[in-house]
Amino acid sequence: MGRLTVTELPLAGLRLVTRTRLGDARGFLSRVFCAEELAQAGWVKPIAQINHTNTAAAGTVRGMHFQIPPHAEMKLVTCLQGEVWDVAVDLRAGSPTFLHWHAEMLSRDNGNAFLIPEGFAHGFQAMTDRCDLLYLHSAAHAASAESAVRFDDPRLRIAWPRPVTEVSARDRNHPLLPVEFTGIRIS
Repeated sequence: MGRLTVTELPLAGLRLVTRTRLGDARGFLSRVFCAEELAQAGWVKPIAQINHTNTAAAGTVRGMHFQIPPHAEMKLVTCLQGEVWDVAVDLRAGSPTFLHWHAEMLSRDNGNAFLIPEGFAHGFQAMTDRCDLLYLHSAAHAASAESAVRFDDPRLRIAWPRPVTEVSARDRNHPLLPVEFTGIRIS
């Protein structure tokens, strides 16, 4: 009995996961992860790490983060509280959508998740105060493989839906993509 519906998005490998909620007057039950169902969407690795973030103020931007091979990771991102505009940028070398981005609104109310493949940068903007996100990662965090591109990189032209009110010093100081950047090679 399937509880997840997977929709292909405009960038190859990027998926929107819609969850069926079973509920009554007490609340609901929602399947967060099903290896069998998500394998059909391309998630074929074990979950190596689960992270939870809290963002206090609407307008805050976090990102655009990724890990370089051999520690490249898939992410399944879910908003547990509030609402975020979640963005993935294709950084895969040779991809026909190289440097294109796609965003989805994730919220507690819609219960959707964003399945982001290896070779994508990820970030989001909080649309409400008090946003909680749950991240399932296919690879553990490796400090030596951490990388990012700046949220306001002119080559990406991400159209943030709200004025950006807060960004960490670390995220604000990520480098712009160099002109010679040709992407990440995913094996």
